[in-house]
Amino acid sequence: MSVGSVENLSHILEREHLFDVSDLHAEPTLISRCGTLEVTLAYDVKGRRMSVTVHHARDIPSKDRGGASQTQVRVLLLPTKKQKYKTKIRGGDNPEFSETFVFIKVNPEDVATMGVRLRLYGCERMRRQRMIGESLLSFAQLDLDQPTTHVIHLEPRCNIGHGDSKSDVTSLSRSDSTSSTQSMQHGGVPELMIGLSYNGTTGRLQVDVIKGSHFRNMAMQRAPDTYVKLSLMGSGGAEMTRSKTSIRRGQPNPLYKETFMFQVALFQLPDVTLMVSVYNKRSMKRKEMIGWYSLGANNSGEEELSHWDDMRASKGELVCRWHILLES
Repeated sequence: MSVGSVENLSHILEREHLFDVSDLHAEPTLISRCGTLEVTLAYDVKGRRMSVTVHHARDIPSKDRGGASQTQVRVLLLPTKKQKYKTKIRGGDNPEFSETFVFIKVNPEDVATMGVRLRLYGCERMRRQRMIGESLLSFAQLDLDQPTTHVIHLEPRCNIGHGDSKSDVTSLSRSDSTSSTQSMQHGGVPELMIGLSYNGTTGRLQVDVIKGSHFRNMAMQRAPDTYVKLSLMGSGGAEMTRSKTSIRRGQPNPLYKETFMFQVALFQLPDVTLMVSVYNKRSMKRKEMIGWYSLGANNSGEEELSHWDDMRASKGELVCRWHILLES
């Protein structure tokens, strides 16, 4: 993101009176599991390094079930989201990767609050790379005195069939698998799932605010009262329109299930930015931001850019993703 883009987003945030200031085609069949990854983690206390070895993947779905013939694993350090690696692209239903990545500055006093996110991507020729499945692994559950090997079950990026997309998306929730729901110590990293679709004929941008995860109120011993605000901004950074959800009270993992429509002409789509902000409403006149991210022209990161691009390529199908909230 450019300096000017960051400044534009900062102006939008300041006006809110903050506390203290896919694939090109639809997937043919719904799948509930996306295979497994075998990984080994080894912690070097003196060097403050965590080594992650990606051995292989097993039982990847076939192409006609939403899988791919060539795949790649991407590893991201949480919650900082600043160190990331990816394997070489391998072929087959049971690809062998055998690659080791080293994350630095993993301090002993912080290791229990950290973890990695592993994602498996399909990398077909002449097509956009598409995420097949993902999982989270918390360092808090590791034996740091010796290397530990784990077989991790991957979960699909979303559970949307080909019937009524709107009704299907409202039933989405965080995966129930042990590997995906394993919380980081102190509540994990705050995330928000949204769904995006765009109809070029009608010029309608649909945004589904679906579910939050690991929302917390550090100042109070209870879950926060939260709502999500959506701001659509033009190329110059000016706010074109805004909407917000109703408040979910006292829920660390709130389910919103609210749909919003924005009118965006096809020629405007490459230039607009969707700002997504989560607020904790502390009183009638006081609120604080839990976090934010942005999609579109001035996106806040690689995952947000990928989600926006997949929406544009999906030809009106709803594309759902989790995104980590950035601190305000």
